[in-house]
Amino acid sequence: MHTAELAAQEPRAVTNQATPFENISLFAHDVPLREALVRGDAEWAMPALAEYGESLAAPHVVALGDLANRHEPELRSFDRFGRRIDVVDFHPSYHELMTLGVEQGVHSAPWENPRPGAHVARGAAMYLRHQVDQGTSCPLTMTFAVVPSLRTEPRVADAWLPKVLARSYDPTFAPVANKSGALFGMAMTERQGGSDVRSNTTRATAIDADTYILDGHKWFCSAPMCDAFLVLAQAPEGLTCFLVPRFLPDGTQQTGFRVNRLKRKLGNRSNASSEIEFHQCWAERVGPPGRGVATIIEMVRHTRLDCALGGASLMRRAVAEAVHHTQRRWTFGRPLIKHDLMRNVVADLLIESEASTALAFRLAAAFDAGDADAAGPAFARAATPVAKYWITHQETPVVREALECIGGNGYAEESPMPRFFRESPLNSIWEGTGNVQVLDFLRALEREPGAADALHRELVSAKGADKRLDAAVDAVGDALRDRTTLELRSRAVVERIARLLQGSLLVRYAPPAVADAFIATRIEGRGGEAFGTLPAGTDLDAILERGALPLD
Repeated sequence: MHTAELAAQEPRAVTNQATPFENISLFAHDVPLREALVRGDAEWAMPALAEYGESLAAPHVVALGDLANRHEPELRSFDRFGRRIDVVDFHPSYHELMTLGVEQGVHSAPWENPRPGAHVARGAAMYLRHQVDQGTSCPLTMTFAVVPSLRTEPRVADAWLPKVLARSYDPTFAPVANKSGALFGMAMTERQGGSDVRSNTTRATAIDADTYILDGHKWFCSAPMCDAFLVLAQAPEGLTCFLVPRFLPDGTQQTGFRVNRLKRKLGNRSNASSEIEFHQCWAERVGPPGRGVATIIEMVRHTRLDCALGGASLMRRAVAEAVHHTQRRWTFGRPLIKHDLMRNVVADLLIESEASTALAFRLAAAFDAGDADAAGPAFARAATPVAKYWITHQETPVVREALECIGGNGYAEESPMPRFFRESPLNSIWEGTGNVQVLDFLRALEREPGAADALHRELVSAKGADKRLDAAVDAVGDALRDRTTLELRSRAVVERIARLLQGSLLVRYAPPAVADAFIATRIEGRGGEAFGTLPAGTDLDAILERGALPLD
């Protein structure tokens, strides 16, 4: 009997199974990402990103994401002698993942060298590293995002930025003066108010013009082992922003910074999210008294950029897992990807992933643009809540469908797909839920000079390339002008604007097969239909070839 036939009869023989998704560069085979870098003036970063994408695909690095989420952080409130310490212990994999981010400058690169394309290049590094683990993205993002807020107070910036911008991850729980680098967190919400931060009850009592004592609580403080945090508290002048360090300037630990418990979350388990209390906690004022929201909002805006990038990243990784599996798993005499129905599903997922990547990196490019550039800050102000809202809301259905492409093997916990699925709702909740984003978009159009015009210029930049897109852009303008029921309709309007922004980008920059399929299904037709419903005549071969991964 032939060896292969004998092997097929052996009960423990393993045949017709996909290999692990390893040693496949996260950069080299992501065509939409590479094209976004070129469009965003970040081609100079591609050699370093190519090397980074290779390193992140190594089997031992891929394993770190699983390890950090299976061995969750643990809170130690007291030491063996009963002293209050409020320390969170992490598995070594967490620290390795943090090192991979910090040494690449995921937390610092655009501020170190603000050259053209710096935010796009840094966004690509974040997008790649996020595909390995999402929980460790939280402290990296907050440290990246804190810089504009710190710069509003030169005395604080001078003291902290050298350590914040250092590409050295130092997990030691020690005064920042004794460390090679520093990480920042943020704590805004309270149990009674959530997103309504103006209802905060934490009180700030002045010691002098710059330093205060805080008493109160925060319902959600991610990464409590960061070296310092921006928080909001009520000062006599109103809600004010403060910097709260874990160690006092004299080097002693702040025992008034108390971690009550770690959150038990659906996903994001490698990250220690917590509830904290302030008991006579020392703090420095950041920004003008009574202007806390205005001071911290720049940090929030930059974290929302990372929500959009993170959503696109997780979609990309989930869809790549589906492509990898369907290229290798055979049914009825051929690979899954050769069956028309599966081809339709995978092509549809690739289109959705590419549209999200295009929009996320267009937003990153707007953060690079200077004040004189009409496509820069004004567009970013309008587009940030749109991109954050829509990309993060598409995350879960994309990950779910990609998991279904893999089937039972994708549902088993040995696969990364359950972890990705649990993670997928987070970006839509973190830094403001969907309703918060939609209302923020409406405020931007009303209050921010140039925001509406910048958004319109972007929407019409592809005018004449596709009549269906042109008609849809005209129609959404009418929907915005009708203010009578705008808040009631605002989710539908923002979704439409997001789709039009994606359509405009794909019509201008993607291959015709991708752009035409997107316009036909997301602009002209289809609402609420499942993935895998691309119409007959769609050039599936071209779409699938663009998303193909190398075979073993």
